[in-house]
Amino acid sequence: MHFGAIDLEIAQGLLQSLQSLRPDLVVVSGDLTQRARSHQFQHARRYLDVIPFPRIVVPGNHDIPLYNVYHRFQKPLKKYQRYITDDLAPFFEDEELAVLGMNTARSLTFKNGRVSVKQMHDIARKMCAVPDEKFKILVTHHPFLPPPDFPKEPIVGRARRTLKTIEHCRLDLLLSGHFHQSYAGGTHAVHTMLRHSVLVIQAGTATSTRLHHREKNAYNVIHLRPNIVDLTVQRWNGRHFEAEQSERYLYKDHRWHKAY
Repeated sequence: MHFGAIDLEIAQGLLQSLQSLRPDLVVVSGDLTQRARSHQFQHARRYLDVIPFPRIVVPGNHDIPLYNVYHRFQKPLKKYQRYITDDLAPFFEDEELAVLGMNTARSLTFKNGRVSVKQMHDIARKMCAVPDEKFKILVTHHPFLPPPDFPKEPIVGRARRTLKTIEHCRLDLLLSGHFHQSYAGGTHAVHTMLRHSVLVIQAGTATSTRLHHREKNAYNVIHLRPNIVDLTVQRWNGRHFEAEQSERYLYKDHRWHKAY
């Protein structure tokens, strides 16, 4: 979202689009601010408060101060926890799905992220206890799968070890941001050591002017059914968000396959 570098017209258009869709859950996968300044967090909080739907929010690397060395290393997420939420492992569960958010932003790196060993244990403790009949989702800022057109982009640190835990708990879906690109695919395309594939869906740039690779502002609408995921990318056309493309993914023979 990158408050501090947003397009106000697009931000308003996103609110209107969400109001028309009435989602069961809104996921914000990090980088709520551009430079982790108080007024940017305040703006982001006011914006989130207007969204009348349940939400899962996680921080990104831009939500850690860049130039204030003391706060970067001693209190990296103090403002995020003050203005957005003090819960760095938010959890949502209903009769159909369970969603766990996880902070991958770190003080020691300016851009990349990492999963800690403790966080792997937290995933196992929380998600292995959820019945496999429910759709299980993990939300991070840093991705587990690189963009198809840029396969050498760095993914989240300790991805392989974390994916073994994710596989053990039979998670179905990974949602992330960071790259400002909309793409999706199964983990088996890169992480061949996994027996069970996990579907990855990446968020594009929702409200920010920070556009990458000439990709216009967009957000994902995801419809879930057992072993079926329908993904629609809502793209800004200069006036409002509209459905640009739709894809269906089917889980069969331990892998997620793109149906169309």
